[in-house]
Amino acid sequence: MDETNELKRDGTEALALPPCAPHAGGGGAKAGPPGKRFSAKRKLEAVQRLVRGESLDAVSRDMGAPAHRLSEWRDRALLAAEGALKEREHDARDEEIALLKAKVGELTMAGELLNAKIDRLEGGRPLAGRRSRR
Repeated sequence: MDETNELKRDGTEALALPPCAPHAGGGGAKAGPPGKRFSAKRKLEAVQRLVRGESLDAVSRDMGAPAHRLSEWRDRALLAAEGALKEREHDARDEEIALLKAKVGELTMAGELLNAKIDRLEGGRPLAGRRSRR
């Protein structure tokens, strides 16, 4: 048994990894101090670099953000861009359509209020006060 291996309780050897040098990287990008937040501007900058073709690892190392977080930002930005491109451009008819929708809403409300008033006046009896002519 060499010095990098340890003996477990059951008698088998367990491989103990040798300590890494501080400059060795440790196998992944560091996210910086816990709770480190990125502004929208910095996130957009990272997404633009990814869209231009820079490697995910290079941007991750440079920005100090984990690769999975950068991927999430890129995916959300692309979805938002797709949604923005789906919207049609506004024209002169949009204002008129909005006014007409408001008018329909007012008329619908007035009709509902009148129906409620009729129900109250009739006391739950339809056509109250009328008699048959027979």
